[in-house]
Amino acid sequence: MTTDTGATALRQAEIRRVRPEDASRMRALRLEMLADAPLAFLETLADAAARPHTEFVARISYTSVGPNNAQFIADPGGRLVGHAGGTVSPTEPGLTVIYAVYVTPAWRGRGLLGELIDGVAAWSRACGRPELLLEVVVGNDRAYRAYQRLGFTDTGVRVPHPTIPALTELQMRRTA
Repeated sequence: MTTDTGATALRQAEIRRVRPEDASRMRALRLEMLADAPLAFLETLADAAARPHTEFVARISYTSVGPNNAQFIADPGGRLVGHAGGTVSPTEPGLTVIYAVYVTPAWRGRGLLGELIDGVAAWSRACGRPELLLEVVVGNDRAYRAYQRLGFTDTGVRVPHPTIPALTELQMRRTA
């Protein structure tokens, strides 16, 4: 049976690091992410939509190689259905900060979240960083529980949301 995403119920998505040729599909996924979960990411849909395509191409090219920043995608062939990024921590050399985690609604509950995090974790270990950190908006209980199921624990640290002063984020960690 085919869903409205164009994916068959049995089709799985390949989890892999982005490649430069993914820029157009990654831009489409980024716009979807911002429309679906506007509080979870650090820019607005309007700002991302206004950004020239050449900036998306440059970003994808940068994160497709190297040890400092990486983006992983869920690619069933065609439209991308998930994303998780990782970047080196500026203050803790053994830590990778996970960012921009997203699974498109029609693909939630299929294990993609764990596979995307595993992709970031494997890259982090290969770069010599044995620990992962992510931040979740306080009150986003669905995400909080999902990360707990993946082995993340609440550190007790609370930080202001970087773009929305009325919100607070909590930090969660686990080994890579």
